[in-house]
Amino acid sequence: MTASAPTLETERLTLRGYRVEDLDEAVAMWGDPEVTRYLGAKPSGREDVWARLLRYLGHWSVAGYGFWLVRERATGRFVGECGLADFKRDLAFSFDGAPEAGWVLATWSHGRGYATEAMTAVLAWSAADHPRTVCLIRPENTASLRVAAKCGYRELARADYKGAEALVFERTAR
Repeated sequence: MTASAPTLETERLTLRGYRVEDLDEAVAMWGDPEVTRYLGAKPSGREDVWARLLRYLGHWSVAGYGFWLVRERATGRFVGECGLADFKRDLAFSFDGAPEAGWVLATWSHGRGYATEAMTAVLAWSAADHPRTVCLIRPENTASLRVAAKCGYRELARADYKGAEALVFERTAR
């Protein structure tokens, strides 16, 4: 299967596939400790972010879905990324083949409703082919818990992921 990310537009955002020239903006976001504090990761450098971008591009080729880069339509400013993935997580809990939803936004864009807006577009795009999706969120990440609830996710289980508690949510397209 070979696929590339379609462009999605919402009232305030454009979601498109990552490009090589987006690396510096992604490095800036992933290098921010405020962004990574609930993700179980330390801030990432250029090498790690490059590997992440390659993984995102590979998802589109292998799975037909993946992560989008998100920009503000009015300004073109980098907002973050969101999408679906199969990270093959090392969990005792199985996702049973359901894609895992995720969203990460640059600090400047927190609290503006962008994550919910972007994920609503992603989930609408994917609903026909992937009516069931899951997501993994740390219990202390209250902002992401709100996004998940607004997008229709319900808690399914609790799991240990890399030595920390994680909540597993699922959503079935309506």
